[in-house]
Amino acid sequence: MTSNASTDQRLAFWLTNPHAATAEIAYAAGFRAVLLDIEHGTYDLASLERIIPVLKGLGMDILAKVLAPERAPIQQALDFGADAVVIPHVENLAHAKAVTAFAKFPPLGDRSFAGGRTHNYIDPLDDAWALRQDQTTRCYPMIEDSGALDDIESILNLPTVDGVFVGPTDLSIRRGRGTYKRTEDDYQDIEKIARAARAAGKHWVFPSWTLEEQRFGVAHGANQLVVSMEQGALYKGFAQDLAASREATNVKPPLSV
Repeated sequence: MTSNASTDQRLAFWLTNPHAATAEIAYAAGFRAVLLDIEHGTYDLASLERIIPVLKGLGMDILAKVLAPERAPIQQALDFGADAVVIPHVENLAHAKAVTAFAKFPPLGDRSFAGGRTHNYIDPLDDAWALRQDQTTRCYPMIEDSGALDDIESILNLPTVDGVFVGPTDLSIRRGRGTYKRTEDDYQDIEKIARAARAAGKHWVFPSWTLEEQRFGVAHGANQLVVSMEQGALYKGFAQDLAASREATNVKPPLSV
């Protein structure tokens, strides 16, 4: 994988809830990048404002999958200090052009200035500050709609776009294949995204829960892989501990009702 992120930031975990302890455990396990699922998780503005400094203090690369493809959630995540915004439900080129503009300051885009964390709570007094923000924060529209896939090359060529984030399940559903089953057609769609990203010289990020998907991502130049999910990791840990204890103690699982 190639990336501007350091090697240890190329593998990320998915955080559905704003739990500092979970983030600290993931850090202790070796993760240095995190995807905050604000869209489907339990975040509100207060909890998002609190969790981001914790993650920054740990040295995490923070990708914030925002609530909606709208100005307010995009700007709020960046104002709180996220390193990247992942924008869901981007429909096509025209939609991508409109919503990714909220992640970059004029004249490049249409992000609004806010006082606060990103400039240490004092007036920037520096015309280069906005340029540095545009260069150091990333904007990743999600490719999870047929229209966005059709327009992938043009979306990646937008100056407000630093790369794309693949949404394989929604993409499969919206292309009439039902839920994502890692079929040949699924991989063909993802390979199309990867080719377009390489051609544009921009990032692509892949949530990949299986070793097969992770090998595919590496083979096709993914910049970051999201390889573990908070809830799935908890389930696997509990299940493994329980299975081992049952074997050691000869306690049988309860009969199904």
